[in-house]
Amino acid sequence: MSTLAAYVVVGANLAGGTAASELREQGFDGRVVLIGEEPLPPYERPPLSKEFLRGEQHFEDGYVRPPGWFDEHDVETRFGVRAERIDTSDSKVVLADGEEIGYEKLLVATGCRNRRFPIPGLDLEGVLDLRTAEDCERIKAAAAGGGRVVQVGMGFIGAEVTASLRSLGLEVTVIEPAEVPLQRVLGPEIGAVVRDVHADQGVTMEFGDVVESFEGGERVEAVVTRGGKRYECDFAVVGVGVQPNVEIAEGSGLEIQNGIVVDVGLETNVPGVFAAGDVALHDHPTFGQVRVEHFDNAWKMGQHAARSMLGDKQPFDDPHWFWSDQYDVNVQMAGFALSWDEIVMRGSTEERSFSAFYLKDGVLLSALSMNRPRDVRRAMRLIRAQTRPDPAQLRDEDVDLRTLLPS
Repeated sequence: MSTLAAYVVVGANLAGGTAASELREQGFDGRVVLIGEEPLPPYERPPLSKEFLRGEQHFEDGYVRPPGWFDEHDVETRFGVRAERIDTSDSKVVLADGEEIGYEKLLVATGCRNRRFPIPGLDLEGVLDLRTAEDCERIKAAAAGGGRVVQVGMGFIGAEVTASLRSLGLEVTVIEPAEVPLQRVLGPEIGAVVRDVHADQGVTMEFGDVVESFEGGERVEAVVTRGGKRYECDFAVVGVGVQPNVEIAEGSGLEIQNGIVVDVGLETNVPGVFAAGDVALHDHPTFGQVRVEHFDNAWKMGQHAARSMLGDKQPFDDPHWFWSDQYDVNVQMAGFALSWDEIVMRGSTEERSFSAFYLKDGVLLSALSMNRPRDVRRAMRLIRAQTRPDPAQLRDEDVDLRTLLPS
């Protein structure tokens, strides 16, 4: 075992890479170790469903830090090796290759992995999913020949992959169990606007149905739905949600629910052990317990976790922000609303220039815009302050949202 106790970060992704960087930028000069299962240094994932998938961006442009940064700043890296177990009694992390690394402080940023349901034919060649750079390269290679693709699932990632593949000229069919895209997140009315954006681009969409099987010899040739539809394809992309990578914490004494449970400062129930990014179930001062799977949250959580490891006691109260680009449409969202009892609209859904404000018991929990990002930016302060804005003022385009913040 490495005898010199370190500040150890498990997960060389956006949250983990940002945290390791922030430790150095905050002046920490002790030992820092960054562990990642992928052989690559930390990189940003959003381009995988957009610019990089479409061939508009070089992969290297998405690195969290330039090549060589971690070496130059004396951050020890263990890329391409899986961290198997946390031993909190001995304060060490056990790696798959047998190495044991002692820690003084530990950050778990193991992220999520794609859900895989036991669907017949799921393991056929040409049935793909998207999480890593390697996954993206497989989809790019499959798309290079053009042809027909079935996209299974139309959450945000599924919608972005659909838009990218359609932009590359492929014939795209979507199979989605809900009645509209993103129904659980956006509600049926706004989900219908997203549906129409894709329909205008020539995407075929089958809603209210699920995949029964993937058919083919060694390679997928068709997707069959429970409703009896059969769609021939050259390949398929499956995006039906993710699950947090909590296995490393099992048996360690860390509290696990739908993720690794952390307090307002991102510390677990075991002192000196923190969690951040997609895997962290966070006690948020505004929203309560939430686990957020967005780029901006992972980046900011990584920074905050590093400062918490160094003794900063500030709560992580970021209101959360997210964006999605689909064709010429930009969607942005702030806040977090698992449920709501009112949606107040500003602008025109027909013109695809609008904002929607999600309220529960009069409190603004979330704001979404299509091609109107300024509204979301201005609503973030209202969300953080847990305001109860007048719906008529939210609806009125002549009202500056900044004026609704209580003095």
